[in-house]
Amino acid sequence: MTHYFSSDFKLGILGGGQLGKMMLYDTRKFDIQTFVMDPNPEAPSRISSNHFEVGSLMDYDKVMAFGKKVDLLTFEIESVNVKALEDLEALGKKVYPSAATLQKIQNKATQKSFYDHNQIPTAEFQIFSDLSALKKATSTGSINFPFVWKSATGGYDGKGVSVIKSEEAIHNLPDVECIVEDLVDFKTEIAVIVSRSVSGEIKSYPVVEMEFHPEANQVEYVLCPARISENVAKKARKLAQKVSSKFEHVGLLAIEMFVTKTDDILVNEVAPRPHNSGHFSIEGSFTNQFEQHLRAILDLPLGSTESKTNAVMVNLVGDENHTGDVFYKGIEEIMALPGVTPHIYGKRETRPFRKMGHVNIIHSDISEARAIAETVKSKIKVISKKS
Repeated sequence: MTHYFSSDFKLGILGGGQLGKMMLYDTRKFDIQTFVMDPNPEAPSRISSNHFEVGSLMDYDKVMAFGKKVDLLTFEIESVNVKALEDLEALGKKVYPSAATLQKIQNKATQKSFYDHNQIPTAEFQIFSDLSALKKATSTGSINFPFVWKSATGGYDGKGVSVIKSEEAIHNLPDVECIVEDLVDFKTEIAVIVSRSVSGEIKSYPVVEMEFHPEANQVEYVLCPARISENVAKKARKLAQKVSSKFEHVGLLAIEMFVTKTDDILVNEVAPRPHNSGHFSIEGSFTNQFEQHLRAILDLPLGSTESKTNAVMVNLVGDENHTGDVFYKGIEEIMALPGVTPHIYGKRETRPFRKMGHVNIIHSDISEARAIAETVKSKIKVISKKS
């Protein structure tokens, strides 16, 4: 077995955003040497890694050169040069999740086709190569309004997703490969995080419930456990494990799903990395998602995914009227509330709806935790210093 702790072993992380930063808390805990590359010289991970370098994650040569310096490579964002990962694997480098897994997930059209091929329930969809192909389909009446439009690549945090209600709205869409999905009549949005180690050990976290901001199309609250029946929760975890085994991923796979009015479950999309829907685990679980990702990719025994107590996460995003040097107005007030822990991501500049941090609230009663979360949301504002 490789000796990872207090050794010359080098773990490489592609991407230095908040997910990388939070993963680095646990590499520090275990004294694992880390190398991080990110295009932003001010990336949140720069202060926590042993070695930080600036470089584009889509640049083949940069990713190749970076990968050759480390013993094992992982990533905290999907926008990575897959060809470079494939060629690093061919050279004998360990890459987890694998280039093959990322290739199936990185493009949403490929991802949706993968569900179809593997009998994984998902919303009905069509794939279009460009905007003119989509316009042609709407003009012939082969698509019904309203529908969900998704860019095949590059979407995140609600960007690259729109609900299209009329033919006029199509003209404002970018000219890119896209998918069109039927609008699902769902009652709850849920997620399950599954961890899978190199040797195939699999564990899933309890089902969480996601509440979305209506305007920004971003997750506003995450509740663990989800307020659903035990039967639906079991069904969701079983489906999540099927998705995990089909992707053959190593590390974490976050699976976002819809619960329909008839309690059927449809897979929306997945992310092969630690995920916003798993942040509750930092205070709420015996093993947080970031430590679990490390355990999985290093082929260590997976930790317990059980909850210590109920937890609610509140995303902290930039106020829609503010851009500039960040100021967290009211943070002292929320820290005085019981069971409240803020996590600040280390981004110096705030922008409208930019993810700047999150707050975890733990309580033995999920309804009480949700009520405190509402208070947190009303008291803290992410604004700019000049205001």
